[in-house]
Amino acid sequence: MATLNKDVFGLTVENHELVKLAYDAYLANARSSHAKTLKRGEVRGGGKKPWRQKGTGRARFGSTRNPIWRHGGVAFGRTGNENFTKKLSRSSKLLAVRQALSLKNANKAVLTFADTVKFDGKTKSAVKALTELKVADKNVLAVVAEKTPEVLRAFNNLPNVKLVRATYLNVYDIMNADAVVFSESALKATEKWLMGEEK
Repeated sequence: MATLNKDVFGLTVENHELVKLAYDAYLANARSSHAKTLKRGEVRGGGKKPWRQKGTGRARFGSTRNPIWRHGGVAFGRTGNENFTKKLSRSSKLLAVRQALSLKNANKAVLTFADTVKFDGKTKSAVKALTELKVADKNVLAVVAEKTPEVLRAFNNLPNVKLVRATYLNVYDIMNADAVVFSESALKATEKWLMGEEK
């Protein structure tokens, strides 16, 4: 079992505000803005005035594509140009990841495996490594230093495992995992990155 850096995995998290901000920002930045509604000028039809202006006793209307009519346009609808992104400073992102890892470590959900464990590209080797850590039946975030072809093939067929490089860790994946499993080299890379030693 590797020794965990207390500045990364041992923070005291007094509140979860920053973790929540980073979690929400991840979801917001993944949103697409493809949805679009048609305004009254874009809906097909409605060229003829439905009835004359005066004398009918009814309200005046110039188009059947008015937003208050059935089959009419949509008022204040989506334009397809919405920007849902939320920005956090780099230091805030790194701190949020450290806090998330500290919360997982407090629940004894951070595990490591030695670099001597070799993956030959077969799922069997990945399952064996996870079984030895007693997390084979859990949702696992596996953190590696590099995504080699052998490692990718070994983990790709495991639906409950997400593979990520050390410097691509994010709060969303960490908080949604039942266990966060690091290789020894990935642990060193993660600690170096989160302590600001690597730009």
